[in-house]
Parts: sequence; C-alpha cells; structure tokens
Amino acid sequence: MEEPSKFERYVYKNASVYHYMKISLVLENGNRNISSPEFKQLIIRGLKDLYGEIGASFPFDLLKFDENKLTGILRVYNSGLVKLWSALTLLGSYQNEACAFRVTQVSPFLLALSGNSRELQFGDQLAS
Repeated sequence: MEEPSKFERYVYKNASVYHYMKISLVLENGNRNISSPEFKQLIIRGLKDLYGEIGASFPFDLLKFDENKLTGILRVYNSGLVKLWSALTLLGSYQNEACAFRVTQVSPFLLALSGNSRELQFGDQLAS
C-alpha cells in the first residue's frame, strides 16, 4: 500500500538581521547643502535627543545618500528599527531651521527598496 503524501507547511519568519529604510529630509526653506556625513550626524543627534548618549550609540549605516534629493537608505538592526524610526519622526530642526524626515519605504530586503510600485509609470507601451 502506498503511503499518503504528507503536507508540510513552511512559514518564513524574518531571518534577516537588518531592516532597510528609505528616508527623505524636507527642510522648511528648501536648503540643499547637506553632505552625507551631516545627514548621518543629524540622525545621530535625533537619537541622542530622544534616547541619550547610550541610545544614540546603537549602530546603523547610511548605505546611499542623494545630495540633490536629500534621500538616503539606512540599514539598521531589527532590534533598533523602532528606536531609529521614532527618533526620525520626532526630529524637528536642522541648524535652527524646521525640518522633517519622511520614511517612504521599510523592508527587511534591500532589493525591495530599488523600486516603488506607487511611483511606477507606464509610457506609451499600452497604447500600441
């Protein structure tokens, strides 16, 4: 007699150690003269203001920074994601100028940040 086939369910739990965040900085007067070290320092200052010296010391990386658009991609350990996100949300000034960080995408997969389906545009490909 043939044995019945078994059903096995595999559930993927996030095995990634990191989360990736695509963020942008909006400045009140539209100033665009910020370098990548200044951008990272601003994030560290936000962490320090909210969580103190110890809270600001957890590691995160600025993987990519666009000086023209003031956007960046951050890599952070899963355990620090909420801390980093809350610090970005509450940071409100840069050099005495009002500012705000916008978190546009978050994913445990870096590849997921390479495109945004909300910004996908189809040209005249459908018309032909």
